[in-house]
Amino acid sequence: MPETAEELFARCRDRLVVPDVAGWDTWPFTGELGVRALEPPLAEEAPRHGAGGRDCAGCTRPDGDYVWTDADWRIATTDGPTGMPLVLFVEPRAHHAEPGDLPDELAASLGLLLARVERAARGLGDIGRVHLCRWGDGSEHLHWWVIARPARLPQVLGSLCELWDEVLPPTPEPIWRENIARVVAALGS
Repeated sequence: MPETAEELFARCRDRLVVPDVAGWDTWPFTGELGVRALEPPLAEEAPRHGAGGRDCAGCTRPDGDYVWTDADWRIATTDGPTGMPLVLFVEPRAHHAEPGDLPDELAASLGLLLARVERAARGLGDIGRVHLCRWGDGSEHLHWWVIARPARLPQVLGSLCELWDEVLPPTPEPIWRENIARVVAALGS
């Protein structure tokens, strides 16, 4: 049986260490780091936005808010340019909370769509990698992040790419819009 949150908290609360991230070439910050105190476990997981499909922004958002849609999937972007050349969000049209909740046919089409989006983003040119990420703690409506990172910047790699997205100045808006348009054109309708 896995360790419970209470057992983990009791074992770790006074033994937290700062990992040597400051020594990583990809760490975007300087200065001394400290670890926040680990808060005790909650009685239950906090509900996510749109839990159970109620008041779900992903379910009620109109297609016009998306850069690409089809019968099963929709792709959104940020409200404006970010530090990365391209950040997209791929989500199912229907409300699903976890990847394992997808019917097999929809899961299969997701794999094809993510491959097509990744290929189109990589095709923008001067893109080092395209990261396909899933964090599911904010919104319950299932979604994947697509983050195209610039090529040849040795610090803007891996899991810290999303932090660099917040640190770097925004991509110039005309370039950002062109990047979106090129990916959408590559996906077709």
